[in-house]
Amino acid sequence: MKIPRDLSGRELATRLPRAFGYRFLHQEGSHIVLQTETPRRHRTAVPDHQALRIGTLNGILRAIVAAQGIPKEEAFRRLFE
Repeated sequence: MKIPRDLSGRELATRLPRAFGYRFLHQEGSHIVLQTETPRRHRTAVPDHQALRIGTLNGILRAIVAAQGIPKEEAFRRLFE
């Protein structure tokens, strides 16, 4: 699956709670900090930018996939369908 090129940080921060159970902790400057407890505790920061760079989005998704223990295709399906 292709990584979307026009996804904003705010939109990603609203999709993560629905898809993986992340919750908003706080915002520090232009970074939104989210955390989940399942399957294990994982915290991630999402830049609140108009359009996330591909490498930034890929890095965030790679960290989520590792924390959730799921394949990357499953993460894409949950986030973007």
